[in-house]
Amino acid sequence: MNFYSCFDGQGKIIARCQTNQEIKVLERMGRPIAEIRKMKNEEAVVCSLVGSPSDFNMDY
Repeated sequence: MNFYSCFDGQGKIIARCQTNQEIKVLERMGRPIAEIRKMKNEEAVVCSLVGSPSDFNMDY
């Protein structure tokens, strides 16, 4: 399972997503996504343990 971190132009994380569809929804909502990085396996494990990546996205 892949997870992605989305960053704004200043390098701040604005969302953690699991699918490209989630990223596209954020873009349609007007979120200023400047960079998308695939999370390392050890980072992704934390997401899967605490719940869905969308739990971190306050807009959902």
